[in-house]
Amino acid sequence: MLTRLLVLTAVFVLAAGGVWAVATVMSPSAGPTSTGIPALGIEPADVEPGSEAPAHERGTGPGAEDGTAGVTTLEEWADHLAPAVGVPSRALRAYGNAELVIRDEAPECGLSWATLAGIGRVESDHGRHGGAVLGDDGRPSPPIIGIALDGSPGVKAIADTDGGTLDGDSEHDRAVGPMQFIPTTWSLIGVDASGDGRADPQQIDDAALSAAFYLCSHGRDLATGEGWWDGVLSYNHSVDYGRKVFALAEHYADLARTAFAGSGGTDER
Repeated sequence: MLTRLLVLTAVFVLAAGGVWAVATVMSPSAGPTSTGIPALGIEPADVEPGSEAPAHERGTGPGAEDGTAGVTTLEEWADHLAPAVGVPSRALRAYGNAELVIRDEAPECGLSWATLAGIGRVESDHGRHGGAVLGDDGRPSPPIIGIALDGSPGVKAIADTDGGTLDGDSEHDRAVGPMQFIPTTWSLIGVDASGDGRADPQQIDDAALSAAFYLCSHGRDLATGEGWWDGVLSYNHSVDYGRKVFALAEHYADLARTAFAGSGGTDER
């Protein structure tokens, strides 16, 4: 049985959209992140930055008023959805929790779990990069650590900033964890979403909620094209990267609508 972390045991009310969640809320300052992990061959969507936001999966998110008949907990929502979208249930719980927390703390942001899932797929295949296995505690084994940011061709040069505490490299920084944060960015925005008393970029609940706060910073509205692209390109300043995330977010939302339409929820659109 999956470990029932504090942040994930809360029952949410479908009609009211309420949720209890444990998170260290802060107002992060956005800064550039950099990933050394390849984008895993996902085909990008043929869209231009700023043109539109992905069609958000309203009605298929955790705690939605429709489309989730019979689902009463975040764990049940993730377990039902995982086979349909091809994302580990443990990762979906982290993405869904982050959406619920943002919905409560920054409702104007409009962030969806599908956008976080798109980023998580590109960055680390939802914590499975290099054969890693995402454990019940939300940590990949072995830990996910990107390449050295040493200024090699196509790689940003970032000298070590944390003494190797997070990435094991005392010479150069490396992106770490399922959402691939560099140590300097994590020191600014890392939050504890798992309730274990520490913010850990390798722990997917912490990483997903930190990514959510990062994307929503500066008052962004991710339900708009301008806000969505501004947020995602601040995460990784690459149009190709943004298109990959866009395509994946659309794909996951479509699969989720179909999965819940088949369970007696809303009609597929």
